[in-house]
Amino acid sequence: MKIEEVFKNNAAWIKDKLSIDSNFFTEMGKGQSPEMLYIGCSDSRVTAEEVMGLGPGEVFVHRNIANMVISTDLNAMSVVEYAIEHLKVNHVVVCGHYGCGGVKAAMQSADLGLLNPWLRNIRDVYRLHKDELDSIADEDKKYERLVELNVQEQCVNLIKTAAVQKAYRDRNLKVYGWVFDIHSGKLVDLNIDFESILHHIMEIYHLD
Repeated sequence: MKIEEVFKNNAAWIKDKLSIDSNFFTEMGKGQSPEMLYIGCSDSRVTAEEVMGLGPGEVFVHRNIANMVISTDLNAMSVVEYAIEHLKVNHVVVCGHYGCGGVKAAMQSADLGLLNPWLRNIRDVYRLHKDELDSIADEDKKYERLVELNVQEQCVNLIKTAAVQKAYRDRNLKVYGWVFDIHSGKLVDLNIDFESILHHIMEIYHLD
């Protein structure tokens, strides 16, 4: 990659946008009002807006290794709080992807230094679903299932937060779990039962 090419690409992108709408950047400069918060993986192959067919201003995006929602991660929690409380998004998506390097690393016993505490959260997902995962003989299938279960557990972590619970109560905000299939380009809806999860955890995680 030549860095100079990035600026040439940027100039071409500007020209293309203005050829379609001469007020594109004027309107974009007025602010944002996205309907969706997307929490995805930092993997370079998974571009949030592009895979959903959306453009600038339509989705608020947070990305990290293996699309994690960790209560002690002030970056992620700040994004969730800002998107829900200030931008008033009504849809929150956690999107994982098959072939995730973070999930793969968590399945191994190697010491990965600084990554260890981050991957421990994924290993906790394995621990929670050990019986199901250990019953899958095919390693590739087990890997894919852990990707799905990780998305599910990150949705649960979202539902534990005060911001999500209040927005659900006040304006019926919804949480979704998806997986991007890098082999086909398809988005797979895991059909996370938001209301059922909320009801199940309310006794312990309910916040007034």
